[in-house]
Amino acid sequence: MATSFYEALFIVGLCAPIYCVPSITVSRGECLHPSSTKNNPASQVSSHNTDFAFRLYRRLISEAPSQNVFFSPMSVSTSLAMLSLGARSATKTQILLSLGFNLTHTPEPAIHQAFRHLVHLFTVPSKALGVQMGNVLFIKKELQLQANFLDNVKRLYEAEVFPTDFSNPSKAQARINSYVKKETKGKVKNLVQNLDPLTAMVLVNHIFFKAKWEKPFHPVDTKKSFPFLLGKGTTVPVPMMRQMEQFSFGVDPELDCFVLQMNYRGDNMAFFVLPGKGKMRQLEQALSAQRLRKWRHSLQKRWIEVFIPKFSISASYNLETILPKMGICNAFNKNADFSGIVKRDFLQVSKATHKAVLDVGEEGTEAVAATATKLVVRSKDGPSHYTVFFDRPFLLLLMNQDIDSVLFLGKVENPTVS
Repeated sequence: MATSFYEALFIVGLCAPIYCVPSITVSRGECLHPSSTKNNPASQVSSHNTDFAFRLYRRLISEAPSQNVFFSPMSVSTSLAMLSLGARSATKTQILLSLGFNLTHTPEPAIHQAFRHLVHLFTVPSKALGVQMGNVLFIKKELQLQANFLDNVKRLYEAEVFPTDFSNPSKAQARINSYVKKETKGKVKNLVQNLDPLTAMVLVNHIFFKAKWEKPFHPVDTKKSFPFLLGKGTTVPVPMMRQMEQFSFGVDPELDCFVLQMNYRGDNMAFFVLPGKGKMRQLEQALSAQRLRKWRHSLQKRWIEVFIPKFSISASYNLETILPKMGICNAFNKNADFSGIVKRDFLQVSKATHKAVLDVGEEGTEAVAATATKLVVRSKDGPSHYTVFFDRPFLLLLMNQDIDSVLFLGKVENPTVS
């Protein structure tokens, strides 16, 4: 007898909840561990996650060149890793390979164990950490789930599970959107739209980042209108923050870019990367975990007079059109094998939505998402301080001090477009 057909709506990386979903444990994988645990297999996951972040970034900019880009690669990779728990055969292999894992070198249990460590780190409320992550599953009431899947998503990814009546799409949609809105403190509204009655499961990952600068800008020094250079020589006026302080700073001569590290109170930091004029594409193609690691280890404290725009940007992506181009094909078509989730029915992912919001101001940063070169510093014979204007397109990376993976990644092409 033919089995029932359902679609699984897969929602990745919602803007952030401040209180995360509780779920604990793991049975596989490598996790993002503090950088001090260099010999721990978890450190390999960090590198894979960062390279995945840059591969996804390059795919996103190819789809929408000359536009602002902002997303949480941590949210997307965590969601995909959680989804892989229920995948089988080629569907599972495609997901894990796309995330950068070589299953011959890194056993699947190690991968999930690593993510478990990461998720647990970010689901424990901490003002110092400034990052909160949560996972939620809205599951069709009548769906007969595999017991192992339910147990693993709760233990490994600390996921909360809500039985949901999808036969009334509008009511189910309202419930999910209400939950997301609440968990993201109103930042993400109407995430789910046009929910299908055939939906069997909605998977949600949300991540929230809010931190104050270790050395805040003074509002009195913010210029209300400063020209920001766009493409083709045009400019737009932006509020431009200014301060003179000691920051970790360097120049990457190979890529012709400035790299500025600004710390937040606690354990988080931001990297502002300013390419030379006409060098953005060269920079984007060279981004890698190895390059980022060299930046982190090569920057030196220096007096810097820095000018950075005060801005808010947001972005939304339909990843079901992006991920297949990165090798995750079967999950979205008739070849999907999620027999590790359900006992009888056929599931395939119908949609993967990622939304992210970023606010940068004098006090700090708020970000939410609902998925061989050496740096050099000028010689002491040079000027007493550097002056750096972020008055043209630049990259921004938000990271945690103890974790070598990128939490949020973006390109500011036009700070006036929110």
